[in-house]
Amino acid sequence: MKKGRIWIIIIAIIALLVLWFVKLNNRMVAAEEKAVQAWSQVENVYQRRSDLIPNLVAIVKGAADFERGTLEAVIEARAKATSVTVDPSNLTEESMAAFQSAQDNLSQSLGRLMVVIERYPELKANQNFLELQAQLEGTENRITVERRSFNETVQSYNTLIRKFPNSIIAGIAGFEKKAYFKAAEGADKAPVVEF
Repeated sequence: MKKGRIWIIIIAIIALLVLWFVKLNNRMVAAEEKAVQAWSQVENVYQRRSDLIPNLVAIVKGAADFERGTLEAVIEARAKATSVTVDPSNLTEESMAAFQSAQDNLSQSLGRLMVVIERYPELKANQNFLELQAQLEGTENRITVERRSFNETVQSYNTLIRKFPNSIIAGIAGFEKKAYFKAAEGADKAPVVEF
């Protein structure tokens, strides 16, 4: 009779450990899926910005004597930004850095374009241009919101898989830490404004 109870206790302990492992694995899968979904939202808003750029370029091309180099830089930066893709299941520091660099380059090119446009009153008076400019500004705000949401989601996921004893199960099941969006280099320094 004693041997029977010992086996029942051993089987109960094993069953509890298996249930705990399954439940924890499912939490990690759900957290990883949430991070992938958040990444999809980030890509979605970057795609929206990319889709607006050809319309903006078409309107700006209509302006007489507009600097071709500025437009070509925007077109080239857009092409590079859309060519860099990241596998959401493998968000490494390197892949995130490459993606972020391409997107930052596009943002800088757009910024230079907007500065040059200030010299063209006919563009500033063009209703289509003004609407596109407002959409781009709204999209930049959406990008900021989605990047923050993504970082929060990744933080929750990374915390879950790195806590003990979760880290043991994460290692066995192949869950890996995901990378964050980081501020652009030099963002910690205030820009110099000269008049």
